[in-house]
Amino acid sequence: MKKIALLAFAVLVFGSLCFAEDKSISGTVSDAHCGAKHATASDAAVACVEKCVSGGASYVLVSNGKVYQLDAQDKFKGLGGKSVTVKGTATDDSITVTSVAENPS
Repeated sequence: MKKIALLAFAVLVFGSLCFAEDKSISGTVSDAHCGAKHATASDAAVACVEKCVSGGASYVLVSNGKVYQLDAQDKFKGLGGKSVTVKGTATDDSITVTSVAENPS
């Protein structure tokens, strides 16, 4: 009986993952050290974020006051402090990124 219940649970969990779809989330690229401090894109934010990232911090996305962790750090190189739209699967406070594009100024 336990095996059947476990199998049914596994099917439901993995089945729901198949229905996860990419979302578009717009925000500002910040760094894990400063977080929501860089909620608005600016030249000052660009300098600060890139300095923090070169010092070992990771890129994050700030959108509507929420800070998201990003898995594809290489896709954000040069976008620190800028307004972007990220496509990917969001879960809680992280995004599995499929693409990122800078928003027009």
